[in-house]
Amino acid sequence: MLLVLTLSGTSAVGAVESLSLSATEMQIVEQVKRELPQALAGLEQVVNINSGTMNFPGVEQVGKVFLQQFTELGFQSQWLDGKAFNRAGHLVASYGQRGPKILMIGHLDTVFAKEDDFQHFQKLSDSQIAGPGITDMKGGDIIIVSALRALKKLGLLDNVRIRVVMTGDEESSGRPLSLSKKALIDAAKWADIALGFEDGDSNIKTAVTTRRGAGGWTLAVSGQAAHSSQIFTPQVGDGAIYEAARILQAFRQQLSAENNSAMANLTFNPGLIIGGTRVEEQAEKSQALAFGKSNVVAQTVKVKGDIRAVSQQQLSQAKKIMQVIVADNLQRTKATLHFDRGYPPMADTQGNRKLLSLYSNISEQLGYGPVVAVNPRKAGAADISFVADHVAMALDGLGLMGKGGHTKDEVADITSLGKNIEKAALLIYRLGQTEQH
Repeated sequence: MLLVLTLSGTSAVGAVESLSLSATEMQIVEQVKRELPQALAGLEQVVNINSGTMNFPGVEQVGKVFLQQFTELGFQSQWLDGKAFNRAGHLVASYGQRGPKILMIGHLDTVFAKEDDFQHFQKLSDSQIAGPGITDMKGGDIIIVSALRALKKLGLLDNVRIRVVMTGDEESSGRPLSLSKKALIDAAKWADIALGFEDGDSNIKTAVTTRRGAGGWTLAVSGQAAHSSQIFTPQVGDGAIYEAARILQAFRQQLSAENNSAMANLTFNPGLIIGGTRVEEQAEKSQALAFGKSNVVAQTVKVKGDIRAVSQQQLSQAKKIMQVIVADNLQRTKATLHFDRGYPPMADTQGNRKLLSLYSNISEQLGYGPVVAVNPRKAGAADISFVADHVAMALDGLGLMGKGGHTKDEVADITSLGKNIEKAALLIYRLGQTEQH
C-alpha cells in the first residue's frame, strides 16, 4: 500500500517543521485541557474494574464503558464476542467517510487476575497514580477516546476515517491466532496508518517505530536411562541432561550478537527446564514436576523459552541455526525443537520514521521536546505487530507513561496524560489536512 501525505502542496513532514501551532490547533489544545478532569475520572473508573485477561466479565465490563463513550461520539460501535478463541472479546468502533484511514489500537485486559490484591486506583501525589493496568494500557485507551472527543466537539473529526480496535487478549492471546487477531488484521488491511497507544518504554521522549516479534519454543530431549556408572559408554551415551546443556550452550554461542552480527537485538531465553527419569509439565500453573536420582542417567529433559527478533528474516535465520544445533546429537540421545506462533516483528520502515517525525514536530511545537525512536530492546511485543505489515505507516508507544508495568508497583506519571492526548489529537488533525494519493 502506498500512501503519500501532502499539506498545501508540499510534503507533510517538511511542511510542519516550519509551522507553529495554528489557531485551530490552539483550540484543540485548550479543548483537551478543559476535558482533562473527565479523562482522569474515566481513567479511575476503568482502572477500578479488574480486567485480567481470563476475567471475561471484567474485560467485557471495561469494553462496555468505552463502547458507550464511542457511541456517544457518533461512532458505529460493537462488541465482538471471543468465545471462539477462549477470550472475552474485542471492541471495534468506526467513524468517518473521507480522508486518511487511521487505525487506533488499545487493549482492555491486564496481567492482574481477579484474585490479585492489586486492584485499585490510588493517588500517590499530584503527579503519580498507582493502579493495575494504569499504564499498560488503560491510560492509553483513555488517550484514544479523549483525543477523539476533543476533535469531535470542535467539529474537526470529519476529514479522517477512524477505526478503533481495543482487544481483550493482548496480555495472553487467544487461540487460534487466526481468530483472536482477525479484528486487528481486518482493520489493518482497511487502514493506511496505525497508531498504538501502549506505553512503549514509558519514556515520553520516545515512541516505537519497530518492535521485536516474540514467540515460544519447546526443546524435548531424550536419552538412555541407565546406572550412572555407565554414562558416556557406547551402550548408554551421554544422557538427556548433557544433551540439553550442549544445545543451550550452542544456542548462546552461535546466536549471540558478539559472535554473529546478523543477530543484533535477537534474544532467546530458556525460562523453564525440567529433567530426570520422569517429568511432568503443568502448563496451566507455569510449574513442573520431575523425578530423578543422582545415580541414574537422565532419560528426559524439557526446556521452554521465548525468542524475540527485529525482523522476519532474522527470526527465520535464527530458527534455522537452532534446528541445525538440535539435530547434531550426542551419542544415544535425540532432541526435537518446536516453535509456537507468536507476535510477528514490527519492522522499522521509512513510513514509520516519517510518522515519528510528524509526531515529534508536534511535541516540539507544544513545548514538550522532540520524540525519538526507542531502542527495540526496551519495548516488548504488542498488538501493533500484527498490523504493521499491512499499513504504510505505523507508530506505537503513544500511551500513558509511568513505571512498574506488569508489577504491583505500576505507577503512572499523570503529567503525561494531557500531553499525550494533545499530541494524539493534533497528529490526527494534521493527518486529516493531508491529501491522499
